[in-house]
Amino acid sequence: MTQSSLEIHIPWSKRLFDLLLTIPLLIILSPILLILIIIVAIFMGRPIFFRQQRPGFQGKIFTLYKFRSMRNAIDADGNPLPDVQRLSWLGKFLRASSLDELPELFNVLMGQMSLVGPRPLLIEYLPLYSPEQARRHDVLPGMTGWAQINGRNAISWEKKFELDVWYVDHWSIGLDIKILWLTFFKVIRREGITQSGQATTEYFTGSASDANSEIDTQ
Repeated sequence: MTQSSLEIHIPWSKRLFDLLLTIPLLIILSPILLILIIIVAIFMGRPIFFRQQRPGFQGKIFTLYKFRSMRNAIDADGNPLPDVQRLSWLGKFLRASSLDELPELFNVLMGQMSLVGPRPLLIEYLPLYSPEQARRHDVLPGMTGWAQINGRNAISWEKKFELDVWYVDHWSIGLDIKILWLTFFKVIRREGITQSGQATTEYFTGSASDANSEIDTQ
């Protein structure tokens, strides 16, 4: 699959593949989703879901859904506490098990995401990408991707984007199946969930930046 063909449209075979897996998954996982909704409501309260605007295919903005994993904790001035302090024991479990990602299946169902593709990041990152890095938006964003099975949050932003663009240039149904299969084992082993010393991963400020602030980017 060439870059130019991916820029024009979303391949119908990829969309069909997503639907054939996502619809049965939602049916099978519906009891687990219901249980998680109840648990999050009891131990963390509302809102149950984390909602955030993210750029998708060709930069089109959509609303991403995940289970909330951080408490609404603020300091004396009313500012949110650092991520590491707001991440609850339940949130740590949800992230470590990747269960917080399950609501993204509805994003896949709506055609805003794919099961496999570059992770949808923050809108404010858009002007910071190099032209080559921006090519990660030439496919639908995914729940998992080539970068996720090759280091996830334990690798640098530059390496992540390099892997994302590699996926864009080498996409195939066979590659998606391989990534989904390997993702299963990565989730079980809980590899690359966070960067060392941080709750999630460092904030991206451009390839030449050494910024080290934290934000919920995954």
